[in-house]
Amino acid sequence: MALKSEAKQAIVAEFKLHGSDTGSPEVQVALITRRISQITEHLKIHKKDFHTRRGLLTLIGQRRRLLNYLQKKDVERYRTLIKSLGLRK
Repeated sequence: MALKSEAKQAIVAEFKLHGSDTGSPEVQVALITRRISQITEHLKIHKKDFHTRRGLLTLIGQRRRLLNYLQKKDVERYRTLIKSLGLRK
């Protein structure tokens, strides 16, 4: 259920801060958000897949921690990321 290489490269290209950026919080949050949406669609079909549900909750916690870090470090980067990903409605 991992992301395909092309999809991952497209997300990295959209959210990177500089040429070889793959580890900034923005890129990590964008990749995790994409995986969360894929797993959510999977769980709509397979309602009793509790192992995947646990993995989803782990990813949500990881994204939350990264967002908290980014909010403490640079509020403007946090706000632009939230707006571009469509989080916090």
